[in-house]
Amino acid sequence: MKLPRNAKILRSPFEMAPFAAVFFLLVIFLLLGALLPTEGIRFRLQPPVAADLPGADQPTVAMAVDSGGRFYFANRIVSEAQLNSSLSNAVKNARAPLTLVIHADKTVTEDQLVRLALLARLAGITNALLATLPGVPAPVRP
Repeated sequence: MKLPRNAKILRSPFEMAPFAAVFFLLVIFLLLGALLPTEGIRFRLQPPVAADLPGADQPTVAMAVDSGGRFYFANRIVSEAQLNSSLSNAVKNARAPLTLVIHADKTVTEDQLVRLALLARLAGITNALLATLPGVPAPVRP
């Protein structure tokens, strides 16, 4: 059985309206996808403010602790055991001694900070620094 070949491929003028509609739908989906919640710090950290503090001269590894006492490493909520193993892996993969930078909220107790420093020491990190926001230095009086 032979079918007639009367189909004409792309003989009509090119229409931009369907392509523009698909493009705008794609943009809408991308914008809505950016609003989806992601795992990580749900509350904004408010670190303490300090002026003229030195930085670290060694490679660093960062972690955060919020006012609720939750630990964050690599933008994920981790338990104390997971944090210990993650810090140990970071020490194993590092070429030089690491410095732990703790991004802590103002309301975090000193007990929690000491516990984190001890946890870092068990993982093989000897230096721990508390991250602060830059402050306005006090004026020097003559």
